[in-house]
Amino acid sequence: MNTPKDRSKFLSGTDSAIALGSNETWQGLTSAELLNAALKSLSQLPQIEVVRVSRFYQTASFPAGSGPDFVNAAALIRSRLPVEGLLSALHKVEADFGRRRIKRWGARCLDLDLLFCADAVVPDTAEFRRWYHLDAAQQRSEAPDTLILPHPRLHERAFVLGPLMEIAPEWCHPVLGLSVAQMFEALPNALSAELRAL
Repeated sequence: MNTPKDRSKFLSGTDSAIALGSNETWQGLTSAELLNAALKSLSQLPQIEVVRVSRFYQTASFPAGSGPDFVNAAALIRSRLPVEGLLSALHKVEADFGRRRIKRWGARCLDLDLLFCADAVVPDTAEFRRWYHLDAAQQRSEAPDTLILPHPRLHERAFVLGPLMEIAPEWCHPVLGLSVAQMFEALPNALSAELRAL
C-alpha cells in the first residue's frame, strides 16, 4: 500500500484523472476519433494540461446490452481549477461534441468522467461512502446531484482501471486505501479479460 509520502512523489496536488468513453459516432467521427478530438480540445484549454494518455481499448457496453461496444481510455491531467470548475470544463467539451444527457447509462458519443483529483474526497467521506455502498438497482435509477470524488464506481470497472493502470498505477484511493494496481488485480478475471487494446 502506498503511503501519502509515496503518493506525493507520483501526483502533485493538482493532478487529476479522467475516463474517456464513446460508443456512438457524431458528425462522421468514429468513437476513437471523438476521443482524440476531445483530448485535443482539453489540451487547448489554458487551465488544463494533458500529462499522460492511455492506449484506447474496445470494451463491451455497460450495462450489458445498452448499445454498441465502447472505446475507452484514461488521461492524467493537471489543472489549478477547483474541482467544480474542472467538471464544468469537461461537460463543456462533451457538449461541444454533441453529448446530451437523456438516459442514464445510455449510448453516448462522448463521456468524460472525473475519476479523482489527487487525494481529495468530495464532498466528504460520508457522502462518498453513501454512493459507494449503493446497490445495483439503485445505481441504475439514482444519480448524485453533486460531484462525488473519487468516482464511487471506479474500483469495480475494468474499462476504467485497465486504462488507469497505464497512467497512474500507483495512485492510492484515499478512502479504500488501495492503489489502482491493487484494485485492478482484485477484479474478476472475466472483467479484466474483456479489455481489448486497439
